[in-house]
Amino acid sequence: MAIPVVYSLRSVRARWVSAIVAVLGIAGTVGVFLAMLAMGRGFRATLVASGSPESAIIRRAGATGEMDSVVTLDQVRVVQDAPGIAREGGRPLVSAEVVVVAAFPLQATGTDANVQVRGVSPDVLQVRRNVRMKEGRFFQPGVSELVVGKNAAHAYAGLGLGETVRFGGGTWKVVGVFDAGGSAFDSEIWCDGAVLDQVYKRPVNIFQSVTVRLGSAAGLRELKDALSTDPRMTVQVDRELDFYEKQSRALTTLITVLGTLVAVVMGIGAVFGALNTMYAAVSERSREIATLRAVGFGAGSIVLAFLFEALLIAGVGGLIGCLAVLPLNGITTGTLNWQTFSHVAFAFRVTPPLLAVGMLFALLMGLVGGVPPAVRAARRPVALALREL
Repeated sequence: MAIPVVYSLRSVRARWVSAIVAVLGIAGTVGVFLAMLAMGRGFRATLVASGSPESAIIRRAGATGEMDSVVTLDQVRVVQDAPGIAREGGRPLVSAEVVVVAAFPLQATGTDANVQVRGVSPDVLQVRRNVRMKEGRFFQPGVSELVVGKNAAHAYAGLGLGETVRFGGGTWKVVGVFDAGGSAFDSEIWCDGAVLDQVYKRPVNIFQSVTVRLGSAAGLRELKDALSTDPRMTVQVDRELDFYEKQSRALTTLITVLGTLVAVVMGIGAVFGALNTMYAAVSERSREIATLRAVGFGAGSIVLAFLFEALLIAGVGGLIGCLAVLPLNGITTGTLNWQTFSHVAFAFRVTPPLLAVGMLFALLMGLVGGVPPAVRAARRPVALALREL
């Protein structure tokens, strides 16, 4: 078996032009496939990172997100008195929040993009403990001040620390930049919910959601039981981590499906390239194959030798495709979040499992492109080929 393998390696070197064409076709396919998957995983990771297993979010029953939810002030007060919620100094850790969308110009293009503006309570940093101030300070309650996520500060014009910006009919001052650990909150603007209501002339007793800090592992069940049995409440309670995971599914699925379709179409082309390369190799080496058969190598050895050659080409192509995608890891881009209709910045995530998927995809293309020529090589009549020597 060693001789056919060495023979295949020498064959690839001798026919390097056609081998390079096949390698580049497979590399391009793997690269595009992994780039799309890395985009989908990056978006999902950004949204999921917004949620905490130690927090819960409360919305109107039947609401698919925050934008179509309504929670009244009376319901917020019921939540504040409910069991299962963490308390600090006797005060419940609850943040009733208002969400609006405002247009801000992108730094890169100057075109407007929708930015989610979140009106929060002064206790929000105690509720969402994965958020910390990076620069400046937190806003003062009752004052038209903003704190912006680190991605928003870099992505949009006029949101730098100390700058003044107008939106919603009011004038605001940016007093701080916060770091939300790479979550979707990094693309948001936060301010006092009561001030946001006043500027937008919204009812002061209406909110989109209520986020609470849970007091214990059993806090979510206690909170759900209390609110579901209260006739005043028509709300749904979700662990915050689960809520944001659901929010990411639609766009992540779309990106994955589109990426797979593109990869399949390109993969078909790459497979035909591999087939062409291997069939040409079989035609050019008919006498050599016959000689190998004549000196004692069986049909199975010939098949394995040609499969090895096809998988070698595919493996090299897959490796090049993986290496080409690695620089994308951590690069920040942005897209529209369909649930909130706002712009969200996220980073590509190229992970070891993703690279393994890319290599498997490349080897699959090599297998599909290598089996038919390998079988054809093994079936060539030995006697007829030898007469041509």
